Amino acid sequence: MDNQKEVTIYSTSACHYCQMAKAFFQNNGVAYKDFNVAEDAEKRQEMIEITGQMGVPVIKIGDEILIGFSEAKVREMIGM
Repeated sequence: MDNQKEVTIYSTSACHYCQMAKAFFQNNGVAYKDFNVAEDAEKRQEMIEITGQMGVPVIKIGDEILIGFSEAKVREMIGM
C-alpha cells in the first residue's frame, strides 16, 4: 500500500477484541500506534472525546473511526 493511512488503536490489555485487532494488523503488516487507555489517562480522554463513550477497541484509520473490531470493515477502511 503506497499511500497507507495512519492506523491508531485505543485499547486495553484485557480486551479480547483489542488483541484480535492488533494480531490482525501484525499478521497483515499494517503499522499502527497502540494506546492503552487503561494506563494513559490523556489518551483515554482523547478517545472519549472522539467517540463519546468508553468502549474499546476504538480503531482510527485515516479520518475514519471504528468502534469494536470487524476484520471486514478494517480491510475496507484500509483498502485491502
